[in-house]
Amino acid sequence: MKKMLAAAVSRVLSGVAQKPASRVLVASCNYSNDATFEIKKCDLYRLEEGPPVTTVLTREDGLKYYRMMQTIRRMELKADQLYKQKFIRGFCHLCDGQEACCVGLEAGINPTDHVITSYRAHGLCYTRGLSVRAILAELTGRRGGCAKGKGGSMHMYAKNFYGGNGIVGAQGPLGAGGQIFEAYNMAALWKLPCVFVCENNLYGMGTSAERAAASTDYYKRGHFIPGLRVDGMDVLCVREATRFAADYCRSEKGPIVMELQTYRYHGHSMSDPGVSYRTRQEIQNVRSKSDPIMLLKDRMVNSKLATVEEFKEIDVEVRKEIDDAAHCATTDPEPPLEELGHHIYCDNPPFEVRGASQWIKFKSLS
Repeated sequence: MKKMLAAAVSRVLSGVAQKPASRVLVASCNYSNDATFEIKKCDLYRLEEGPPVTTVLTREDGLKYYRMMQTIRRMELKADQLYKQKFIRGFCHLCDGQEACCVGLEAGINPTDHVITSYRAHGLCYTRGLSVRAILAELTGRRGGCAKGKGGSMHMYAKNFYGGNGIVGAQGPLGAGGQIFEAYNMAALWKLPCVFVCENNLYGMGTSAERAAASTDYYKRGHFIPGLRVDGMDVLCVREATRFAADYCRSEKGPIVMELQTYRYHGHSMSDPGVSYRTRQEIQNVRSKSDPIMLLKDRMVNSKLATVEEFKEIDVEVRKEIDDAAHCATTDPEPPLEELGHHIYCDNPPFEVRGASQWIKFKSLS
């Protein structure tokens, strides 16, 4: 009888041992469904009121934001590795450190809204719906890339997302021009629902903002256009400011400028080590005090929205997703030579390009 009882107990204990400890802890936790947090007050320009200074975060949204930011962080670190291994060539501008900007922006708008940006676009590509695989494959110039391997780091596109643009500031006139085209007249520009977002990471290439600008109040640079200065390291602050700005524009009050104060951990591009014009200690201070992923994680743990063990599980899943995507990005075939001109030149009928003189036209060679 004792042997039978001992065998039964052994089977029960072995079943418990096979279940991961983190799963047991997660299953036994009593989570809060939501929590209210204070967020930094935005600086205002030509506005009587701004975004709220408190916001509610649900457990579901918090976990979603964390996973998205962690995915972007790991994706950019993998891109760094692939560049150094020479799988990625040419220009490559990484956005690790600025994850709260792209995730918070997406959380504050609608999927049907239109977005256009500059060259540091990988994070926005992901939040707009592109997969990590499609992004990394584009960086390595493979057929599985979101632009068939022909756009590279600065020219990626998704539904309602009109890519990065290599020319500094090009997204402003391009985005506004697209809006004007839809409105059909210049007079309608003032009432267009257009939010101009400036991600101020404190440096312009290798020059600090203080050395390059007489005034670093970029949210005031619209002059007659109202503006906001937002803590771009806090995903909740970015979300609320974006909601406020979007509602402002949708109510036909005109455009608005939103400056997101953020920080990039890498240099301007992969050719920039990022430590000749700033110290390693400065970067480490930002990482230890203002990292957007760490801030969200600490908030959720302290408010019992999630546990540390649950975040560790997400981290493991994200790392596997990134590694699998990187494998595809390095083994997928390159586009064949005969397809390199596709989507660039029209084959039939041939298009015409007007030159400086309206009477002189150039026909394509296709």
